[in-house]
Amino acid sequence: MAEQDRVRVAVVFGGRSSEHAISCVSAGSVLRALDRERYEVVPIGVTPDGRWVLERDDPDRLRILDGALPSVDADAAPVVLAGDPTRRDLQVHDPGDVPRSLAAVDVVFPVLHGPYGEDGTIQGLLELAGVPYVGSGVLASAAAMDKGVMKSLFSAAGLEQTPYAVITDRDWLRDRDGSLDRAAALGFPVFVKPARAGSSLGISKVGDRDALRDAVEEARRHDPRVVVEAGVAGAREIECGVLVDEEGDPAASVCAEIVVTGPHEFYDFEAKYLDDSARLIVPADLPDEVSERVRRLAVRAFDALGCEGLARCDFFVRPDGTVLVNEVNTMPGFTAISMFPRMWAESGVDYPTLVDRLVRDALRRGTGLR
Repeated sequence: MAEQDRVRVAVVFGGRSSEHAISCVSAGSVLRALDRERYEVVPIGVTPDGRWVLERDDPDRLRILDGALPSVDADAAPVVLAGDPTRRDLQVHDPGDVPRSLAAVDVVFPVLHGPYGEDGTIQGLLELAGVPYVGSGVLASAAAMDKGVMKSLFSAAGLEQTPYAVITDRDWLRDRDGSLDRAAALGFPVFVKPARAGSSLGISKVGDRDALRDAVEEARRHDPRVVVEAGVAGAREIECGVLVDEEGDPAASVCAEIVVTGPHEFYDFEAKYLDDSARLIVPADLPDEVSERVRRLAVRAFDALGCEGLARCDFFVRPDGTVLVNEVNTMPGFTAISMFPRMWAESGVDYPTLVDRLVRDALRRGTGLR
């Protein structure tokens, strides 16, 4: 394919959230998978303080190595994307030089996790700039990022879920004891979570009221808005991937299960990324009727939030086979061994094909009201 015929893909990663490093790891896998005969790839890093830079096209630099987490190169040349749909180009601002254009971008793959990326903010910028992008739009991204809003939409759609309480910053500052009372009324154990964080950062499992206050304070280190969820006795953690097909319809992958072993009580950050104490079983060993129920509910949850492109849907399955929706992640972990790609690989869509389908879906969908 001629140089001018290749689709120009900007892979944006890093970001301002506490999931900066995990975004870098995901981006490394995406960079490695993109077919360079079909795509011209422009790696764009977002530093922890929010600056956009022109990164090196070096996937190996973005790995977790001996427990050390990767980060965007803060010394790289700054890059600006103007919110101007008549231009759609990236401008490189080398210190002391006249700004130079990298030419127009055809599509953006925003491999960003957490606030200031997965929450509708970059999606809004790209809509203003008129640049198509992989994944959900502004509304679905924002709604799925906020666990309290997401749960409200699940309730409106009639999806069964665990009882929960939301503690806002105003609630906590004005009536701390009342906030704790509402959380304790759910019964113990409960899980205390930052409302708008991911990768299990800031999450605590709490078995009594004495530990509840500290757990809320820990969650508030990541987000002043906190969600408290009732625990589900004996539940299995089941996940399912949703991917939009070539006609624009959502389809569900096989199901997978997370089994946590070792010292971890639940699937926390260390169990996910830093040790071998979690087993990811793909496909999950479930009765056929339960698997089908999960897959149907995954598509319903996807549609309830108005998602686009892709999502990973997380569930609890009780011993009696009852399925409870837990949450939806609009930009799940995207390393080649992450759950979402693994579920789709088991469903017949390998990693390079998965990345290619997402880019083509973004180009088909475009920007604007839809």
